[in-house]
Amino acid sequence: MKITIHRGANQIGGCITEIESAKGDRIFIDFGHNLPEGDKKSDDKFENPNLLREVLRGVSDVYYTHYHGDHIGFEYEIYKAGVAQHIGGLSLKMMQTLKTHMQHADGLKDQAADSLAALEHFKVYRPAHTEQIGDISITPYFVSHSAVDAHMFLIECDGVTALHTGDFRDHGYMGGGLMKNLKANIAPKHIDVLITEGTMLARGGEKVLSEWDLQEQAMDVMKNHKYAFVLCSSTDADRIVTMFKATQRTDHKRLFVVDSYQGAQILNIKDNLDGIYKSLYFKNISKDYDKLLPQMLQDGFIMLVRNSQTFENLMEKIVPQIDLQQTVFIYSQFGGYIDKSHAAFRQSTYDFVHKHDWKMVQIHTSGHASCQALTNVCNWVHPSTAIIPIHKEKDSNFSELQLDLDLKGRIVTQTQVMHKQVGSQNIDVEIEIKD
Repeated sequence: MKITIHRGANQIGGCITEIESAKGDRIFIDFGHNLPEGDKKSDDKFENPNLLREVLRGVSDVYYTHYHGDHIGFEYEIYKAGVAQHIGGLSLKMMQTLKTHMQHADGLKDQAADSLAALEHFKVYRPAHTEQIGDISITPYFVSHSAVDAHMFLIECDGVTALHTGDFRDHGYMGGGLMKNLKANIAPKHIDVLITEGTMLARGGEKVLSEWDLQEQAMDVMKNHKYAFVLCSSTDADRIVTMFKATQRTDHKRLFVVDSYQGAQILNIKDNLDGIYKSLYFKNISKDYDKLLPQMLQDGFIMLVRNSQTFENLMEKIVPQIDLQQTVFIYSQFGGYIDKSHAAFRQSTYDFVHKHDWKMVQIHTSGHASCQALTNVCNWVHPSTAIIPIHKEKDSNFSELQLDLDLKGRIVTQTQVMHKQVGSQNIDVEIEIKD
């Protein structure tokens, strides 16, 4: 087996991992766009068609761990290259809903249409169901993440077994299933190579809260404010549940309000997931503004918003009719976007959050694995040959985790050939780190 990290070993996002068998079968795990710095457009070399075609030459399939833009983003170009693409069923619906909504934006119509054309040809994989691509077998397993339908992949070929975790966490509503899954389905496979994210390594001092913690925080804020605008990802099911449950537990009369796009995504979640997600209930302000407004003003509301002209216009109508002393803006995204000292600072987001003279509070937790969760996964999986950290800052040091000396000695950050011992035979595992 040859493992090539085309991108992701020294940056968060833009992840591209290649698996190649001894016979030349080649697949990619994720093919994402680089993340932009602040308000700047992302700088991505694979927007050059020649470079993209070159890296795709001989590749038969791309498997996506989830639908976030730093893991998927070249789907139309990959489709045109004749490469099959695979994703989870709910992820596909979430993406189709997003791209359909994007068609309403003048500058995004063509891009959205191209993406929708590619998505029509996507193949849907099933959790715990193994697929065979030549000599490579790949089995997806669900993981909790801020994308509702995320998966890790168990990959087997040439006598080598690898686990690619994708992005994951254990502090979401379904995060408790992580270790159960590892113990039941992964550990018995005796993993040789662990490819895992390390987003939080550079944020070691950041306290990681659970979604239950956030729910309590949101309730405390809502008890003291009749009106609340909430900026969070429209595809983060856990965060939507957190805000919805906090609303319900604070005041049953208060309305939980969304627009048509957010409502469509919530319906995707409700139709495809059981348990806590089934209880989501909302009012659609896009369809019923005149009918809803009197009740919103009387009983209060929690409104999910987006940084868009649509919501700018909507809020300009509502804000003059409410008491800003009873109003709060809950910011529930990565703090770096509104921190002027951070490289990820986005002026447009900052302006949106601070547009009116209301109280602003941050209620957020990471969608990624804490350092303790990373430690637990590495120690439990205990790969026999290599740990390859990806989706991490360049200066992050994976060896700072509380791992035993044997595991620390298996961390791979540069190109090398490792060996797996099978009886008296050595099996080569070639690892190439390109970025």
